[in-house]
Amino acid sequence: MKILALERELPGVTAEQFPPHLQAEARRVWELYKAGILREMYFRQEKTEAVLVLECDSVAEARAALGTLPLVREKLIDFELIPLVPYPGVERLFAEQAEK
Repeated sequence: MKILALERELPGVTAEQFPPHLQAEARRVWELYKAGILREMYFRQEKTEAVLVLECDSVAEARAALGTLPLVREKLIDFELIPLVPYPGVERLFAEQAEK
């Protein structure tokens, strides 16, 4: 299952709290990528928040994987998780042809 993860900074966190954890964060992101869990990584254009695409069996598995990130463990960020399913709209094209 593909899961979209949208980062959000937690209230009360300051920019100065991030730098001590950024190298460990990048290392863990790389490990999740190599393991096939983290498939795509982006930053939003308008603010420095991650947008991730994960491949997991469940939302719970995705949350557990993200929980291993240093910035999550230190309670500096959290993620909104959105499970994705294939888009069914294209199927309408084939249904129209079958009716003719």
